[in-house]
Amino acid sequence: MAKEKLHIHWYPGHIAKAERQLKEQLNLVDVVIEVRDARLPLSSSYTNIKKLLGEKPRLLLLNKADLTNKDELKIWVDYLKKSTECPVLITEAKGAKDLNPVVKKAVELSEPKIQALMAKGLLRRAARAMVVGMPNVGKSSIINKLTKSSKTKIGAKAGVTRQQQWVRINPKLDLLDTPGIIPTRQDDQIQAAKLAFVSSVSENAYSPEPVAAALLEMLEKYPQVKEYYKTENLTLEEISKNRNWVIRGNEPDLERTAIYVLKDFREGRLGLFILDEMPLE
Repeated sequence: MAKEKLHIHWYPGHIAKAERQLKEQLNLVDVVIEVRDARLPLSSSYTNIKKLLGEKPRLLLLNKADLTNKDELKIWVDYLKKSTECPVLITEAKGAKDLNPVVKKAVELSEPKIQALMAKGLLRRAARAMVVGMPNVGKSSIINKLTKSSKTKIGAKAGVTRQQQWVRINPKLDLLDTPGIIPTRQDDQIQAAKLAFVSSVSENAYSPEPVAAALLEMLEKYPQVKEYYKTENLTLEEISKNRNWVIRGNEPDLERTAIYVLKDFREGRLGLFILDEMPLE
């Protein structure tokens, strides 16, 4: 059976539209809360984020931290603080963990802009923030957690697009309740595969077999994964045989196996991982 080649393809029209919408939203806010998947601290970032944001302050959130190795994550937090020169906080996929530090830091980062406006004779107003990130890194859940205790919709603002909906988090912070989708433009197929592992790429953009095979290759060094699948040879074929997932002619059902492998990883059954490698100094 010929091995299917890894190929994840993109739709330029969708990317251009996402970039345009994101730029329009960025013009409305003082601070950006960028959410990344903690399992992919580099691969779930947008290469041109600094160019896209310009001088706008950024708070970096590593979400889904509960699916990572905590010791490794601490090292990544330190690295990202230095390399991005942005504050970095961690949040979890499950549970409504207190997000007060996120609110406090967003207000703090907005203060220079507020002070500049007041210096021009304008009255103090609440800081305006928005949440951005790749698809499926948890932007909406962050917004939902932030707005849970405050359902005060404040609607259109002077000088702000009428269609945008704002929520007052507290007297000092207003949040745009629409997440900004960073377009998933990637030329590197390995990086694209990692985004597929964590569902940051639409399933329409790839076949599950080569993506799951690439994931198993990456997890080859972890004994607990082999133990989970009860095999030393971590391939779709072997896992399929072990599970007795076969199709006509007693051939391994690779598609079914691939779908289950990706699901097992995404739900944390295979262990706690960070799949990016720390760049060499």
